[in-house]
Amino acid sequence: MKPAALRELALGLPATAEQPHFELASFRVKGKIYATLTPDGSELRVFVGAEARERWCALQPAHIEPLPWGRKIVGLRVRLAGARASWLLPLLREAWAAKSGVARP
Repeated sequence: MKPAALRELALGLPATAEQPHFELASFRVKGKIYATLTPDGSELRVFVGAEARERWCALQPAHIEPLPWGRKIVGLRVRLAGARASWLLPLLREAWAAKSGVARP
């Protein structure tokens, strides 16, 4: 998936804004980051809870792995090469819902 297509998916979620976050692009709802995109557009980092992380790693092992922050796992690392909107949009919706406090859009 190309960065432009990913942006279209993320910005299509209600009240989502794209803002810089250090060297990354971040996608936010209510000021809270639910995903970030690396500068080269090769990797998306998505912030979901432990149960969702386990499920998504099992569903897409070729594209998704845990995202560590020190010793803690904080989200998922998604390799965008070969990623498909058919499963990436539900993942983004889940992250959006977790940060917005609203049921999935």
